[in-house]
Amino acid sequence: MDNNQLQITIIGAGVSGLTAAITLQNAGYKVSVYDANSFVGGRVKSDLQTGMILDHGFQVLLDAYPAVNEFLDIEALKLRKFVPGSMIYMNGKTYRLGDAFRNRSFLWSTIMAGVGSLKDKWLVFSLSRKLKQKSLQDIFSSPETSTKTYLENYGFSTKMISSFFTPFYAGIFLETELATSSRMFEFVFKMFTEGNATIPEAGIQAIPEQLASKLPLGSIHLNQTVSSVIGNEVTLENGEKFHSDYTIIGTIAGNIVPNLPKEDLLWHQVTVLYFETDHTGFDEAIIGLISNEEVLINNFHFLQDIFDHHRNVISVTVIKKHPLNDLKLAERVIKELREETGIVATELIQLYRIKKALPQLNSLNYCMTASETQLTENIFLAGDHLSNASLNAAMLNGKAAAQAVVSKIESGVLF
Repeated sequence: MDNNQLQITIIGAGVSGLTAAITLQNAGYKVSVYDANSFVGGRVKSDLQTGMILDHGFQVLLDAYPAVNEFLDIEALKLRKFVPGSMIYMNGKTYRLGDAFRNRSFLWSTIMAGVGSLKDKWLVFSLSRKLKQKSLQDIFSSPETSTKTYLENYGFSTKMISSFFTPFYAGIFLETELATSSRMFEFVFKMFTEGNATIPEAGIQAIPEQLASKLPLGSIHLNQTVSSVIGNEVTLENGEKFHSDYTIIGTIAGNIVPNLPKEDLLWHQVTVLYFETDHTGFDEAIIGLISNEEVLINNFHFLQDIFDHHRNVISVTVIKKHPLNDLKLAERVIKELREETGIVATELIQLYRIKKALPQLNSLNYCMTASETQLTENIFLAGDHLSNASLNAAMLNGKAAAQAVVSKIESGVLF
């Protein structure tokens, strides 16, 4: 059969589904991508309002991810880089803590910062050096424990863990107990030491939009919900059925493949609030952390520090569970900002409650091999939830599923 006569369907126009489509296209195959949303990107989403870029959650792209240069045009994204550090608010004082080996301006402030001992700061350097030498394969084959236990075993003090590691990594893992696998901690720490945390000039959704732009017009079908996939038959929610020789599912397969368990995946939640503020920012792209365990705020940053000519807007992330409605939560956050940092936030611009922000994964792998992506004779799986809930895993798992399909078509067997 001619390659162009094969019907290859991808379900989900998130980052994983899009990289699967690009990989298949590069191999000479036509694909059709279906997504229930009115936009591409799935959880990677931005709203553009007059003079403002509002990402759904504080999401960054770590430019050291191995998949970045393979799939993304970095120059076209015009990435805005965060400096390698943070402003920590603790007990009425502010400390500027960061990687002095990558940014010399952090040297003295980090040495003097009262968030840990000199031993703690030496251990940060020691860990950085160790993980630079540790391969990704070794990281994801290491025995797993919790991040908190890992840090304790490495020798970090309780003060350093509570004042820096907990607020900083809680903002990444979206959980405050540092229960996330030590493999993920090592991976993220390594990526931070080797590259930068970045946001595209047009917001985080510029990433999937760039990926989608590499596909032919008409190949992506939005507002199309797939209700089931049985063998070679795909059924849409509106009752329409069509044949698919091979199908890649870039979302939770149990919701659409009969006889699989329905979604039992647990998710971390997050709320992000955007406020007008008279504060002019830090004059550098840097994350603010509040180490007081009694407050709801985890981290914040100023949009005018990141985006050129942006209005004065502060983005605040709340991870802890709470019973407050939107109005009460906004009032609480405004109060905490003023009391903990002296920053005055005024009018609430937008509030996003993101119930499915990151999947809770127990045992992590770096990415799927092509052979691991096959579910049935004709159905293959992709998505970051199969590995480690990162943009890197999303891209690589999409690629792996596509490679499995190509291998099946061209040789009849997987790798």
